[in-house]
Amino acid sequence: MLDSAGLGSWHIGHPPDERAQAAMRSRGIDISTLRARRIAAADFERFDLIVAMDRSNREGLRKLAPKDHQHKIKLLMDYAPNLAVQEIPDPFFGDKGAFDYACQLIDAACRGLLVSLTAQAAKDQATPASRPLAPLNG
Repeated sequence: MLDSAGLGSWHIGHPPDERAQAAMRSRGIDISTLRARRIAAADFERFDLIVAMDRSNREGLRKLAPKDHQHKIKLLMDYAPNLAVQEIPDPFFGDKGAFDYACQLIDAACRGLLVSLTAQAAKDQATPASRPLAPLNG
């Protein structure tokens, strides 16, 4: 399952910013039906991975997360180590170009995240504990 949530409550129930919608539409993705929501305590239990766009949000998430779920919180740009950018800059106070730049970074990091998840799934399938045992002859 995949979802999106924020730490603040000022946009709850609203659709994404028009500039974000336009930037995503230009990439063939329609986000117009999304509505903002605030992260809930149950999210830390429900999701295997929680990604933050910047360090400030990561720290906010860490303050909310129970100790046994802290390991799930990562920076999205950690999945794009080949780029010299560690955080997704907030495009809200920028122009169309700021939203396009943020989308480019998010795209690159999501591609890296997919590679990471695929590699982890392959590794998990290869571990002896996940393979069914063959019956013993004899």
